[in-house]
Amino acid sequence: MDFTLLIATAAGAIVTLAAAAVAALIVVKSLSSLKRTIREKESSKKISFKAETNRKRETYKELGEKEQETQEELGEKEQETPEVNKEKQDSQTLSPNSWSNSSEKDAVPAQEASAPAPRRLGGGMSVVGIDLGFLNCYIAVARSGGIETIANEYSDRCTPACISLGSRTRAIGNAAKSQIVTNVRNTIHGFKKLHGRSFDDPIVQTERIRLPYELQKMPNGSAGVKVRYLEEERPFAIEQVTGMLLAKLKETSENALKKPVADCVISIPSFFTDAERRSVMAAAQVAGLNCLRLMNETTAVALAYGIYKQDLPPLDEKPRNVIFIDMGHSAYQVSVCAFNKGKLKVLATTFDPYLGGRNFDEALVDYFCEEFKTKYKINVKENSRALLRLYQECEKLKKLMSANASDLPLNIECFMNDLDVSSKMNRAQFEQLCASLFTRVEPPLKAVMEQANLQREDISSIEIVGGATRIPAVKEQITKFFLKDISTTLNADEAVARGCALQCAILSPAFKVREFSITDLVPYSIMLRWKTSFEDGTGECEVFCKNHPAPFSKVITFHKKEPFELEAFYTNLHEVPYPDPRIGSFTIQNVFPQSDGDSSKVKVKVRVNIHGIFSVASASVIEKQNVEGDPSDAPMETEASFKNESKDDVDKMQVDQEEGGHQKCHAEHTPEEEIDHTGTKTKSAPSDKQDRLNQTIKKGKVKSIDLPIQSSLCRQLGQDLLNSYIENEGKMIMQDKLEKERNDAKNAVEEYVYDFRDKLGTVYEKFITQEDLNKLSAILEDTENWLYEEGEDQPKQIYVDKLQELKKYGQPIQMRYMEHEERPKALNDLGKKIQLVMKVIEAYRNKDERYDHLDPAEVEKVEKYISEAMSWLNSKMNAQNKLSLTQDPVVKVSEIVAKSKELDSFCNPIIYKPKPKVEVAEDKAKANSEHNGPMDGQSGTETKPDTTKDSSQHTKSSGEMEVD
Repeated sequence: MDFTLLIATAAGAIVTLAAAAVAALIVVKSLSSLKRTIREKESSKKISFKAETNRKRETYKELGEKEQETQEELGEKEQETPEVNKEKQDSQTLSPNSWSNSSEKDAVPAQEASAPAPRRLGGGMSVVGIDLGFLNCYIAVARSGGIETIANEYSDRCTPACISLGSRTRAIGNAAKSQIVTNVRNTIHGFKKLHGRSFDDPIVQTERIRLPYELQKMPNGSAGVKVRYLEEERPFAIEQVTGMLLAKLKETSENALKKPVADCVISIPSFFTDAERRSVMAAAQVAGLNCLRLMNETTAVALAYGIYKQDLPPLDEKPRNVIFIDMGHSAYQVSVCAFNKGKLKVLATTFDPYLGGRNFDEALVDYFCEEFKTKYKINVKENSRALLRLYQECEKLKKLMSANASDLPLNIECFMNDLDVSSKMNRAQFEQLCASLFTRVEPPLKAVMEQANLQREDISSIEIVGGATRIPAVKEQITKFFLKDISTTLNADEAVARGCALQCAILSPAFKVREFSITDLVPYSIMLRWKTSFEDGTGECEVFCKNHPAPFSKVITFHKKEPFELEAFYTNLHEVPYPDPRIGSFTIQNVFPQSDGDSSKVKVKVRVNIHGIFSVASASVIEKQNVEGDPSDAPMETEASFKNESKDDVDKMQVDQEEGGHQKCHAEHTPEEEIDHTGTKTKSAPSDKQDRLNQTIKKGKVKSIDLPIQSSLCRQLGQDLLNSYIENEGKMIMQDKLEKERNDAKNAVEEYVYDFRDKLGTVYEKFITQEDLNKLSAILEDTENWLYEEGEDQPKQIYVDKLQELKKYGQPIQMRYMEHEERPKALNDLGKKIQLVMKVIEAYRNKDERYDHLDPAEVEKVEKYISEAMSWLNSKMNAQNKLSLTQDPVVKVSEIVAKSKELDSFCNPIIYKPKPKVEVAEDKAKANSEHNGPMDGQSGTETKPDTTKDSSQHTKSSGEMEVD
């Protein structure tokens, strides 16, 4: 029975083991299958990613071939189509990154991970948006996590638009703002309104009264500033001043991004004219920036608002109309925008360029000046420093009154003539004082609704930004007009910069952004004028009306026999906050009569580009080339229709509106406006135009020849002058750098004096003799006196030499201190290693099986080396113990550490030599395979696992997965 029980138990154990083996085999096979599946998926992903990368490269290559045009033409093509082709506009939403495969749910923006794209408008290195404000500037950058407003070196996201020039260097931003009061005549601020204006401009003369620094007429007649820099009076153009500020903002963004910055988008007021816009573009060039777009401030806010919205109506539905109100420090702007999914269109914009936060500050300053004149018998306006301090305090008071309705104090110590002044004001008094300003809030609101042909009920939301919109009375006026609550979801200070950064990300190939098309507008109507052979002598045509979509191009056809000049100007001067209506004149050259004496057909392309700047982009003449055998029967495309309308065809003109996004693709499908000298218009259907084109092709052929254009723009900087500005900015940057290095060297000497003197009385006290202490203390005191007397203003090398001289005395003391502090640890480490090796040697001597494989000769070498190391260590320690702390050490820490490393490299390979492996089991298995052959006629291959069969099964399984 016991034997039976034993057999049963053994059988049970065998069954258990067999089941476990089967389960293990199943698990192994499952794991193998899982690994194989994972590998196949990874392989397919790699193939898919490679294919996607190749596809994107092909797409980029095609786009690169198609985009061999100027930057301005690219700017046009990145906008949605105008309303002249409404059906196509609704069916296809264009985006600057239209080839991007990002879905609506993608992050905005998401870092592109595919092959590098060819350079479009941006270089891919940086994505930066700059809000160039009148009072303050903000910088936003696009990162993989989204849009972020960055801080400057003062950990402040707001950088004052302020430049202070001194005898050796410049201070820009926060550092300059702190010098407004102390360096009044040489600190430049409030210069934004001076862009693109002549010195005699009424606006410049008005600003001149407000500014504490001196304005000067530049050689080209424009306004400039006169300050003292590098110990001499120097004039600076406004482009140079703004260039300094932009260079500082560029440096700040480079420090935040840790890479070079070149491409950017800069904000400007929507009411800036062409001359002002070109001036800002020149300033960007002075700063070394490549401005991809000058973006209207309200448009930037609209982009920052709309691109994140997930609930916008589809393209085929009625758009959502949103009002954007921006009241900053110097200007008030209103725009109404229509939003559809992935699309933004600015419908209308109005503004008051002379209403902003500073007007409220001025009202307070005038009030307190009168009060102090009566109360303290002082005339504040005669003292520029006191006036600036009063402006600063009134600005603070204004902000406090926006949050508090109670009486608030105004206290300024040592204000003027060593007088302390004080007063108080509450919100009710402030609103009464500024009542005339608050009444100016409503007219732009009314005008924008009229221009957009909208009613109050058509507006879905009212968004406000800008510092002055925080004033309760301003909010009240807006609410009262629209009869609905206003929204403050946007960051009032940073929304413009964020919108600019988003636009820069859209224009840059380095980022993948949700498709979003932007259509801005032309703020003023633009006319063209040219000389004709009629009685009045001139012809005129309005090429762009007010609130016309932009960017936009139009092709105008003239019939001329000689070169002619086109003069562009603003139509309604009373609407433009600029005294000169002229934009520029453009001379079309190399125009001659046709071979048969008829007028040449000249096509002129005019454009408002992505920056909102008007230009005559190109001109070409269409030459008739008669077919052999039928020389007299080849009229030009439109000449026949023109001759039917009028007898004289010399100065007739045809306007062909091109789409902002598809000028080339849809030129023959675009409606045309034919305008004769009397101003009558006729429209030819696309089919008629195509028929006439076909008829022309049958009878003869034409040839297009590009014509040179000579431009003369209003207040345009010459290239030589601009290059000199760029060169001067580079010199000033280098001067700032050298001065910083000089100051750093001086500060290093001063720091060393104070730091070493402090340590001589504490940690270094034990390591210097009394005689040396007295001598070194005297040297430090003499150096300190020298720094504040003769050494106050010395070259950098003098400070470097002075520091080396001081270190010659101080370094031995510092070395003795450091050696004393670090020597015990180094000695302890070396002693521990010696003890460890000695223990191994002792275990070897005691026949320890762990070390019985060591070579006796090598162990003897180790024992000898350890004996020598112990002797070296004991001798050095004894010698060191005999020295005082004021003497240089016998052995340095570096020598002890080197000895420790030498011990490791010599002893460790010997004492830690691994035991040789005993291959008993392997030899036994080999012997069995030699003596035991196949049994019962079985072949040797049958005893092995059927790897071929298993492999075929795996292959089949893999093939099935690929089919799936």
